Amino acid sequence: MKTVPKKSLGQNFLTDINIINKIIDIGDINEKDDILEVGPGTGNLTREIIKKKPKKIFLIEKDNLLYRNLKKDLKNKVNIFNEDILKINEKNLSNKKLTVFGNLPYNISTKILTKWILSCNSNFWYKKLILMFQKDVAERIIAKTNTKDYGRLSIISNWKLKIIKHFDVSKSCFYPKPKVESSILSFVPETKYVKFQNAKSLELVTRIFFSQRRKMINKPFKQLFNNSNEVLNRLKINLNLRPQNLSKEIYFEITKEYENLTN
Repeated sequence: MKTVPKKSLGQNFLTDINIINKIIDIGDINEKDDILEVGPGTGNLTREIIKKKPKKIFLIEKDNLLYRNLKKDLKNKVNIFNEDILKINEKNLSNKKLTVFGNLPYNISTKILTKWILSCNSNFWYKKLILMFQKDVAERIIAKTNTKDYGRLSIISNWKLKIIKHFDVSKSCFYPKPKVESSILSFVPETKYVKFQNAKSLELVTRIFFSQRRKMINKPFKQLFNNSNEVLNRLKINLNLRPQNLSKEIYFEITKEYENLTN
């Protein structure tokens, strides 16, 4: 019997075997690897991963029926958990850094990515993320300064990860067919990146600045800094600019200044 996808969980199952194999090739899987797949659904990608014979495969599937089906079909070939990915602690799954695959539910994809970025200080639990996003979300993730898609998600995503866009995926590659195109991105942790006392400081700073993205940054700057002239002289920022005109490096400097003043 054909599995009926649940709209409430944003389920769109990838069925195109050529696309599935292109995604797996990005992971460059070998027999020493531990793999995590988020939202395996009907197991189409999972079965192709199994053929690569990694050391361990972990699956996180929130849907009870899909979880039971996968557990029955794949038996001892995988370690499967009937959990919510937003609540699980991935660091407890393996002692090794994981290669992660995910056809992420569109409705929570950015929450998942942000969690995985902010939860790692210097010790990353993953060595590579290979993730599918709604195409417009992917464009926001990789957007550059001075473009309409550039914003909080761009800055946080590019803070300590090297991101590559690999290819787009047609709507016709899924069941049911979604209303939008998708894109495959990979993320690899950088060895050098700006360190903050609290990762959530960058989240706060960017939220304040982009809350009114079409207006000049004078107001959010003064909201963050009471002694704004002193900080302004150090950073040499033009307050007539708009949030999308500031590079990620400037946001990192602003966040450093904010932490220095609040601690």
